[in-house]
Amino acid sequence: MRSMRLTLCAGAVVAAAFTPVAYAAELTGDPAGGVSVTPASPDPGGDIQVRASGCTGRTGTASSAAFVADAQLTGQGGGELVGDTRVPTSLTPGTYDIKVSCDGGAGGITGTVTVGQQSGPGASVPASPVAPVHAGGGGTAHLASVDARAAGPGTRQAVIGLVLASVAAVAVAVRSARRGRDSRD
Repeated sequence: MRSMRLTLCAGAVVAAAFTPVAYAAELTGDPAGGVSVTPASPDPGGDIQVRASGCTGRTGTASSAAFVADAQLTGQGGGELVGDTRVPTSLTPGTYDIKVSCDGGAGGITGTVTVGQQSGPGASVPASPVAPVHAGGGGTAHLASVDARAAGPGTRQAVIGLVLASVAAVAVAVRSARRGRDSRD
């Protein structure tokens, strides 16, 4: 009977040692969340980079009347998402609101962008497309935005594995105890 108690205690210690511990995520940037744009005052027709801090997920979307298309934001989890978009060439200079929707549950992150006067002699026709091109790659788009090193078994799979290993250890201990008892009779 002592060996059974010892086996169960050892199994409990092993399970406790391998139980994942939840670590608090360290936020980069403003913990309350914020939106910044680079360059700070883009010209109509210019490319811009949108950064949002305070999101808990790895993806999000930034939308504004100052964007040709919504900026698809991606990140590596540290609370900051980054994406690119373009300002329409016909946009009137002024201040426009930016709203960021995070896929990780946090929402309502807002900011502003101030569009300045276009510099140079008149508006020229851009050499590249003004809006995003709808090209192929549909099935691989998600794979390109996910870090392959971060993908893999998660906490749920680890806990299930530990439970199965514990059940197997208990089954072996019970069988060994029964065999030992039968051989003594």
